[in-house]
Amino acid sequence: MPFDATDTAHMAHALRLAERGLYTTDPNPRVGCIISRNGAVVGAGWHSRAGGPHAEVEALRQAGEAARGATVYVTLEPCSHHGRTPPCADALIQAGVARVVAAMQDPNPRVAGAGLARLQAAGIATACGLLEEQALRLNRGFVKRMQTGRPWVTGKLAMSLDGRTALSNGDSRWITGAEARRDAHRLRAQSSAIVTGIGTLLADDPAMTARLEDEEVLQPLRVVLDSRLRTPVTARLAHPPGHALIICGHEDAARRQALEQAGFSVLCLPLGDDGRLDLAAVLDALGRRDINEVMLEAGPTLNGAWLQAALVDEWVVYMAPCLLGDTARGLFSLPALGGMDERYHLRWLDVRQVGADLRLKFQF
Repeated sequence: MPFDATDTAHMAHALRLAERGLYTTDPNPRVGCIISRNGAVVGAGWHSRAGGPHAEVEALRQAGEAARGATVYVTLEPCSHHGRTPPCADALIQAGVARVVAAMQDPNPRVAGAGLARLQAAGIATACGLLEEQALRLNRGFVKRMQTGRPWVTGKLAMSLDGRTALSNGDSRWITGAEARRDAHRLRAQSSAIVTGIGTLLADDPAMTARLEDEEVLQPLRVVLDSRLRTPVTARLAHPPGHALIICGHEDAARRQALEQAGFSVLCLPLGDDGRLDLAAVLDALGRRDINEVMLEAGPTLNGAWLQAALVDEWVVYMAPCLLGDTARGLFSLPALGGMDERYHLRWLDVRQVGADLRLKFQF
């Protein structure tokens, strides 16, 4: 059955509702729901945080008896399994809705079509795929984790017009303007984890928090890749306790105990043949911790390693209209190329102005 303009308008409304959970639903997907009867909205809801009511339940509460015989528009296939909450498919059946339109199938193997099948078995008409691309983009981290076991990775950098990230003495505050920095905090806020390297931590002692005015934010996990456990126990990341993870490659019981007493969690992974942490193994470990989206904020050495490993899904670069000179630090530490045929080819995704700066998005 083809979708009409009314279907599209209601699903677009549901997607806007889903976006309200952009910073708070982790590790659950962002989901919105509209219930329509005779073309009029009688119920609306969105999932705001893990453990709370799902979008369909919120919309059914608002609709009440008006849900009977109505059409439901939901941005993700209704769940069919018991998690922290009962199955949404059962709630829709009990409410007596006539039709359910989902933007996309749930990539979770525990659902993956079972929710729609349960609705169909109860005599409810179903359809799937309306504004699917927009729904996938909204939950790209959740989708990737369900399909591959790994989170979506975004590399964030700030540079001058001549491609420099800091002066030779390490000073980098501030290359970009206030608007670009606020935009970067929005990227942080929608991330499940922020990853940096021990070099950045020792140089800058960053807080790595998401700071947005007038927005509720579920703070991301702060992750330090520190193969030799050099993180100081006094590092700012230790506060508040339980929100920072050190991933190391050498087990040192005394050092580990001191860091854990300071407020860090510590995870030891095998080192690669080069004596460094295996970045693919790092992503696997974060996926097992239900991390959907990772934001990489690191120096040129770690940025170069991630680029060479081809494990970053999207690079976001804020470029300021200033020059720092050829002695300043660059974006990536990479081995010398033997010829132009060895250069790294990138694909543009988006370019737009943010305040006085440009925001560039690309894939490798």
